[in-house]
Amino acid sequence: MTYAVIQIRSTINAKHEVADTLKMLNLHRVNNCTIIPKNNSYQGMLQKTKDYITWGEIKEDTLKKLLLHTSPNLKANMETIIKDLLTNKKKLQEITHPVIRLHPPLKGYRGIKKPYSMGGSLGYRGEEINELIMRMV
Repeated sequence: MTYAVIQIRSTINAKHEVADTLKMLNLHRVNNCTIIPKNNSYQGMLQKTKDYITWGEIKEDTLKKLLLHTSPNLKANMETIIKDLLTNKKKLQEITHPVIRLHPPLKGYRGIKKPYSMGGSLGYRGEEINELIMRMV
């Protein structure tokens, strides 16, 4: 299982620990996306930066569209790349750049100061991250 993580808020006036954790996740700017494996060390990083990012489980078709958006030259062996990413055999930086730059979402975010469970855009959103990514590609 893998997560797609998108930075929504800027790190201006953020705590130093939060800014460092976002750098470790390779998220340096707003609307950047990265793909990470689902494990305990990343879970702690996600919880620390939950007020600046959103994340959820990414599906195969969304990952394919995201990778084609980033580098169209990967089209030849796309199926093996997707399987390697979803089974955590390879990391995103071994295949392409460690960060995928995206456009702001069509129709915007619902709110960048509230968690997703309260009607905002921050934090864990599960399978609905795929809908957000499709609006951003």
